[in-house]
Amino acid sequence: MTQNQSNHLPSNNPTPSEAQAPDRTPKGRPLILGAIAVIVIGLAIFGGIHTRVQAEAQLNQVAKASAIPFVDVIYPKTGSNAEEIQLPGNTQAFNDTPIYARTSGYVKQWYVDIGAHVKQGQLLAVIETPELDHQLAQARAELKNAQANLQISEITAKRWQNLLKTNAVSQQETDQAVSDLSSKQALVDSSKANVDRLEQLQSFERITAPFSGIITVRNTDIGALIQAGDNSAPKELFHLAAIQKLRVYIPVPEVYAGSIKTGDSVNLTLDAFPNDEFKGTLVRNADAIDATSRTLNVEVDVDNPSGKLFPGAYAFVHLKVPSSVGAVTIPSNTLLFRSEGLRAGVVRNGHIELVPITIGQDYGSSVEVLSGLSPKDAIVINPSDSLANNTPVQIENNAKTGARQ
Repeated sequence: MTQNQSNHLPSNNPTPSEAQAPDRTPKGRPLILGAIAVIVIGLAIFGGIHTRVQAEAQLNQVAKASAIPFVDVIYPKTGSNAEEIQLPGNTQAFNDTPIYARTSGYVKQWYVDIGAHVKQGQLLAVIETPELDHQLAQARAELKNAQANLQISEITAKRWQNLLKTNAVSQQETDQAVSDLSSKQALVDSSKANVDRLEQLQSFERITAPFSGIITVRNTDIGALIQAGDNSAPKELFHLAAIQKLRVYIPVPEVYAGSIKTGDSVNLTLDAFPNDEFKGTLVRNADAIDATSRTLNVEVDVDNPSGKLFPGAYAFVHLKVPSSVGAVTIPSNTLLFRSEGLRAGVVRNGHIELVPITIGQDYGSSVEVLSGLSPKDAIVINPSDSLANNTPVQIENNAKTGARQ
């Protein structure tokens, strides 16, 4: 090989410039990528574990929440329904009486029928009493005979008294004459009393109205035999009712007895007149509680000048009674009857609290609570008998908003 060729062959020794150049081969890149991959995988594993833990925690919370029962609640109403109560009663005529005959005979004529308005003293019927008329005639004759005998006894007694002054007769004879006069006077009085009695019975032949009113019953007719006396059952001929004013007797429960005040005005309603109200007045009461019914008998008088109201009608009397101070009203289906007393289940801070309550009035579907509850208390509706204090619950509804909590 020539020298020129040797100059052109490559040499294995690096030049100084090549020796000083940095090494650009990517030897550290795989390590970095591996580290990054490890970090990503670790984060993925950690994230999965965290998600699973969180899901389990949420599941536990849901399970715990599902284990807490839901309850419906309602809030008490302020005030009391006891401001007005309705009590049933029957209307009665202010004066109501059957009319009987006081003498025996036959009905000669009757002049009024049912529905007739009569005045006091008006003639209703006439009874024929032939036997009584003969008895009266005989009694009058006996009276005249007794009066005649009395007149002779008076003359005799005076004559004997005058003769006694001259000693023409004895004292014994004079006393006998005076005694006979007294006897004859007694006979006259007896005969006169008998005549008066028969005349009184004869006056009962004319049956008249004892007061003004309406004839509601007629139980006789012309020719009917009337038997009057103690040995026979009396027969009602007419029935008379005064309806210008009606009475209504109502049984007021004992708990309201203290609210009854004589002179108070009340309203009456009747099913026959659903759109009308009638004014009445509390006129009197029995001032005693009936031991059987535990009620106070109260009379209400109602003016009835037009006769629109009928005796015997079924009426409702509306009484105003004062409500209890601080009382609230709750439904009857919220009450818990326990051996320790009446309770209401109230939800407070997510737990049940059995609150003792005091009942006032019972209205059927609701009751008045005098103490133990406030309008802000959430009371459980239809509580179970196993409901206990401090039981955790969830409110299914909100009685004020209707939304689930």
